[in-house]
Amino acid sequence: MQTFSFNHLALAVTDVDISVAFYQSVFDFTEIKNTASKSKTRWLSLGKGKELHIIPRPQASIKIVKAVHVAFSTNDFDAFMAHIVSLNIQYFDWPGTPNTYNVRNDGIKQLYFKDPNGYWIEVNDAT
Repeated sequence: MQTFSFNHLALAVTDVDISVAFYQSVFDFTEIKNTASKSKTRWLSLGKGKELHIIPRPQASIKIVKAVHVAFSTNDFDAFMAHIVSLNIQYFDWPGTPNTYNVRNDGIKQLYFKDPNGYWIEVNDAT
């Protein structure tokens, strides 16, 4: 049977430079070489061979809903929460209450916030 593994996530954005700066300031992702093309698409390493591709689509109209989101886990949830507060990034629990997080039934803390293009990001402590 064939096996599969996660390789990358691609996001269409209006301004590549602003999006790359956001993901680097929030998550400290390292930029890596775009080996696929000479386009203005920029790649960020998520570690362990996983990547985030930031693709310029300044004219695209993209419907964004919270149920479609990317999630990252951290081993220090409270430090991450303090970090995004220091960056003036407003975060929410799942129902949408500002500046709070929720705890799932299994005890995992999670919060949500948006990137500059409105994509929802979840950060949790499910490490």
